[in-house]
Amino acid sequence: MKLNALLITALSISTAIAAWGVIDPQGFGARAAAIVDAQFNSRGWFIMLVTSGLLLLALFLMFSRFGSVRLGPEGSEPEFSTPAWIAMLFAAGMGVGLLFYGAAEPLVHFATLREFENEPTAAGFALFVTYLNWGFHAWAIYGMVGLVVAYFAFRRGGTLLLSAPLTDVYGRFAFARPLGWIFDLLSIVAIAVGLAGSMAMGVFQIQTGLAKLIGLESASSLTLLVFIAMCVAFVIPLRRDLGDGMAKFSNTAMLIAIVLMIYLLIMGPTSYIMNSVVTGFGRYVFGVLPAGFSTAEFFEENIVNWFQSWTLNYMIWWLAWSPFVGVFIARISRNRTVREFLVGVIVAPTLFSILWFGVFGGTAFHDALRGNAELLEVNAESLDATTFALLQRLPLDALTQAATILAAFLFVVTSVVSAGFTLAMIGSGGDDNPSPTIRTIWGAVLGALGLAMVLVGDIGLVRSIIAVSALAFVFIVPILVLCLMRSLKKELPK
Repeated sequence: MKLNALLITALSISTAIAAWGVIDPQGFGARAAAIVDAQFNSRGWFIMLVTSGLLLLALFLMFSRFGSVRLGPEGSEPEFSTPAWIAMLFAAGMGVGLLFYGAAEPLVHFATLREFENEPTAAGFALFVTYLNWGFHAWAIYGMVGLVVAYFAFRRGGTLLLSAPLTDVYGRFAFARPLGWIFDLLSIVAIAVGLAGSMAMGVFQIQTGLAKLIGLESASSLTLLVFIAMCVAFVIPLRRDLGDGMAKFSNTAMLIAIVLMIYLLIMGPTSYIMNSVVTGFGRYVFGVLPAGFSTAEFFEENIVNWFQSWTLNYMIWWLAWSPFVGVFIARISRNRTVREFLVGVIVAPTLFSILWFGVFGGTAFHDALRGNAELLEVNAESLDATTFALLQRLPLDALTQAATILAAFLFVVTSVVSAGFTLAMIGSGGDDNPSPTIRTIWGAVLGALGLAMVLVGDIGLVRSIIAVSALAFVFIVPILVLCLMRSLKKELPK
């Protein structure tokens, strides 16, 4: 195991964050929420400008002459077939967040918006906002960061680090290496905190599902048990080279999620669901670009707070995950063209997200508008219980709830294992095979951070903590994109 300044600093900062969260979880969460509120109030417009700018730039690159540039040597072939590559992109996009928010998020937006609109209109707009939060903008962030990493790694012969674009384009300037070092450090912290938040989300949902299955009144009695099981499950793979096994776990979780979605579509109000999917898709496609520049500037305080708590928070959340997901996407996209890369990364996962939230959200709205609206009451009390309450309304509910618990568990474990490898790789200066010791240390740090998030106990505060870790990326990502564009210009014939 080789120690360096980057690794020691990143471990120290991550450990300090974990210690603060464990010792004073409520103060930790409250402080993060205060920082995020201040930043959103002063720079919310800039966050939306950056994320929408990334989407517009991605569209430009797709249809420009730059689209034919290959992410590797000229004449090289992609490592993976297109179907296999698309499947891996789905695996990157699928996660515990979709299981957690599938029905819950549309209902949250609906509960807020029906105070200002009639209920059918509120339901339609609630689904649109959910698509906005999980659709093209999210994947444009991932896609552009992944494109930068892939281009400078495979086309320019650099490393899979965020510092590579700076040292390649501005290496002759004294600021390039120190600034690149800071970029790598901040990417490590953002990945660690972001993954810890997903761990907490997984723990909250799994404990709730287990409590319902075994008939416990208090899900909190299972928190420690679920957390320990999760830590044991990810520490063992971090000690071994189990890449294929982890891929199988991830694919299994994804398959379970897809089967759940299809089951819900068939056993639920199918025609109602498909109407909501088709209508929502059309509304989203024709409204996404203008909505990406909305900042809720002329509305009253509760609408502004709702916008900041969800849409702004999501945009920062995707930025927090962008170093992790971007590196993963880059690694599986060697030798593809820029056009192939962006179309596959942005379009395919977004279409799946639209179908996923259309099915789960449409089923939830059927209960809210045509049923007894019990799901709204459940959602108001506990977001992590909504998916299970929805499944309880259908046949084989014990089986589908158990499948949801298993999928959530597998998603979290595979994400943490992948993150441990990525953190060790970045901290080791781009080493593709970091030592098991470093990977295990990062696993322990991720576990401590996850415990801190669990102790915070409030998913809203957890989202604020993730947002704090990624605020710097609102400025970092545009710099990386600037490096990309400067280098791409040299690809054009003079």
